[in-house]
Amino acid sequence: MKTIDELLSEGVTGKRVFVRADLNVPLDGTTITDDGRIRAVVPTVKALADAGARVIVASHLGRPKGAPDPAFSLAPAAARLGELLGEGTGVAFAEDTVGTAAEATVSGLSDGQVAVIENLRFNAGETSKDDTERAAFADRLAGLADVYVGDGFGAVHRKHASVYDLPKKLPHYAGYLIATEVGVLKKLTDDVQRPYVVALGGAKVSDKLAVIDQLLGKADRLLIGGGMAYTFLKAQGHEVGISLLQEDQIPTVKEYMERAEKNGVELVLPVDVLVASEFPDLKTKAPANPATVAADAIPADQEGLDIGPETRKLYASKLADAATVFWNGPMGVFEHPDYAEGTKAVAQALLDSPGFTVVGGGDSAAAVRTLGFDENAFGHISTGGGASLEYLEGKTLPGLAALED
Repeated sequence: MKTIDELLSEGVTGKRVFVRADLNVPLDGTTITDDGRIRAVVPTVKALADAGARVIVASHLGRPKGAPDPAFSLAPAAARLGELLGEGTGVAFAEDTVGTAAEATVSGLSDGQVAVIENLRFNAGETSKDDTERAAFADRLAGLADVYVGDGFGAVHRKHASVYDLPKKLPHYAGYLIATEVGVLKKLTDDVQRPYVVALGGAKVSDKLAVIDQLLGKADRLLIGGGMAYTFLKAQGHEVGISLLQEDQIPTVKEYMERAEKNGVELVLPVDVLVASEFPDLKTKAPANPATVAADAIPADQEGLDIGPETRKLYASKLADAATVFWNGPMGVFEHPDYAEGTKAVAQALLDSPGFTVVGGGDSAAAVRTLGFDENAFGHISTGGGASLEYLEGKTLPGLAALED
């Protein structure tokens, strides 16, 4: 991959540079509740603008159905990007992607100015599985620019027009964020310092099976939490009540547990959990009054919603000597204060660890920020949960492949 530093050394003054960013931030109406992904692309955009490029920033947001939808407008993200770039760097906003507004906005840019075009997914061609339709949309995007910079790591596992097809049509370079993300992931795959401990959580075990399959040959220790833990506990023969369960995955989970033992990989499951008779109200956050029970004694009418205090201590001890840590997925329903302690405990254990710590994007990254931790205290917080997992699974990521020469 050629990098943005190579592009800058060639000179970008007056060039129209298309930056595929990931501005897919959570919104409450028009209010951004977590601007981490916007902040992550600022170094690339600022470097290009400072060097005199005419910068066109593009991204998706949410899952609109191939047509404009005001609920998924990038206007709030464009405004926030302008604030983060600081005084003197105004950000223009085009109310379409490849129409008259985008063309007029881009043609109106002067050297060093920045524009954001509207949500790429307002066009069916962006996500189309039809190669011809996708390429046609990429052609129209290419007409806006002279150079392509890929910096939307959270989207590189998607074979979408702006991620996969467009870089083939323009001189292409990797932005600072993608270069950093790939460098970090190589430390988790090619040059791992040991002990290597992986903490996996989140709702569905099926989302993590492929990465577990790979890690059984690479990690020294796997810690399992979140909703996915109950499928493991059920596979051990324990009652899990009304907890989240994927019964169809039990045979695979049993096979993975056997492989872990055979390969000398320590697979650590919860020893106690917090349970309640119903899922908590995440809007009012009314007290849920959970009970703590042993992981092998969940009542039939109760639902497990977080790891318990003994499991928190256990997991912290298993992370304490790690030289490398990868964490993806919360340990419980961290959005509710009564079920946030398990996720807090794992985050704190990463901070206390002397090793290289990576928070693998998605809900884990959101949890770190929501729960008030200092992001800079972690080795790296990824902007792409799905992309990180697929990289660790050994998959070829279309957006990275397209940036290679």
